[in-house]
Amino acid sequence: MTAKTLIVINPNASQTVTDGIKLALDPLRKFGTPIRCLTLAEGPPGIENQRQADLTIAPMLDLAAAQTDAAGYVIACFGDPGLHALRDQTALPVAGIQEAAVMTALTLGQRFGVIAILPASIPRHLRAFGAMGVLDRLAGDRALGLSVADLAAPDKSLDAMIATGKRLRDEDGANVLIMGCAGMAHYRATLAHETGLPVVDPCQAAAAMVLGQIALKLSHKGQHDA
Repeated sequence: MTAKTLIVINPNASQTVTDGIKLALDPLRKFGTPIRCLTLAEGPPGIENQRQADLTIAPMLDLAAAQTDAAGYVIACFGDPGLHALRDQTALPVAGIQEAAVMTALTLGQRFGVIAILPASIPRHLRAFGAMGVLDRLAGDRALGLSVADLAAPDKSLDAMIATGKRLRDEDGANVLIMGCAGMAHYRATLAHETGLPVVDPCQAAAAMVLGQIALKLSHKGQHDA
């Protein structure tokens, strides 16, 4: 019998991003539930606007449905495309990394700051935070001005992330930071060290949440039998 598995779907087509997510989730494998990270081949190289995000939903739902050993799902795009559609499709636990990151950050500090990739990402974030009712806990949302592809190169992104994190801390009053893209996963420890703040990697936050729900047999539709 195949072990029930946490399925983590990267809705963009970048295997580099998926590999970074897989590495970031290694500390959570000790809990015993297998974790499989998948790349959506039909996705864009990076999801940087609402249109790109929305176009990934239908193929992502198909990919999720094809995973017959699933115990739960994580949608690994900061913007949570298809989150509620996937919850309609399955009774298994489902988390989006943006929602999970915010919920985790609220337990680690009073005001959270978000490091976004591009200025165009911020309105999407603000719509989501407004829907969650957490805008009064948002210290700031600042963009790096970099693409998803740029995040793979530390010489392009790490210094910018540290500088942005310090501005969120010093100018906006953030006392916890959220990395606003799945492609940032490998920078969490360095960013935390350089800013002195707790830093939430959204993929880790979502996976930890779903692993707990799997263990407790909880989901948005009540008890599940995975």
